[in-house]
Amino acid sequence: MDLGLKGKNVIVTAGTKGIGKAIVEGFLNEGARVITCSRDEKNLESVRKEYHITALKCDLSARESTEKFANEVFKEFPNVDVLVLNSGGPRAGFLFDIEDDDWYRAFEMNFMNFVRLSKLFLKGMIEKRWGRIIFMTSMTVKFPIDNLYTSNAIRSGLVGLVKTMAREFAPFNITVNSVAPGWTLTRRVDELLDEGKKKEIISKIPMGRMADPKEIANLVVFLASEKASYITGQIVLVDGGYSNCI
Repeated sequence: MDLGLKGKNVIVTAGTKGIGKAIVEGFLNEGARVITCSRDEKNLESVRKEYHITALKCDLSARESTEKFANEVFKEFPNVDVLVLNSGGPRAGFLFDIEDDDWYRAFEMNFMNFVRLSKLFLKGMIEKRWGRIIFMTSMTVKFPIDNLYTSNAIRSGLVGLVKTMAREFAPFNITVNSVAPGWTLTRRVDELLDEGKKKEIISKIPMGRMADPKEIANLVVFLASEKASYITGQIVLVDGGYSNCI
């Protein structure tokens, strides 16, 4: 199936590991041109060598760094066709574990940076009357996980943003959607769960396993394609049926 992405200019933030890296690879396999970013220079260099793409240093929790990243992107891509807004997970913890600074950092990284980058890259999409914006959230937007207070609260706020933007920019042939991954085999999951907890969770997933990051990426690439031209304002879970069984 030709997804119509060959030659499209694609931005994937936080695309040097885990789900983000799988998304980068998915777009490259479709012939798209991709720029990504990360705070970690070692991860950036690894992606540059593996995929031969532009990978820029950016701290998504800092406004100045985000704006600098956008300015660097415009030097290579005068217009952006697809914007995939991904970020690292905020600090885990229960209510009394989380300080005010943790909340503010999580809000900047997992909400405000999405707002700022959307505004910066939407202008070109409006002019061309074509664009795709995809927010990477989490299954926590549908149901909370006990020790993920910041993710539960802040990513849920993105749902309102996605639905409101989808309504405003649909007349310009711009779709806005969110992909909400379930339990996925990433370093983040390794940090959150010991082997016993992983087995307990897997026992509740109808598919009998956690997702491979590429399975999340497949949906992202499809939503960015010409084939998904009538899908907008949606929050799509990719969780192997887990949400039906809790």
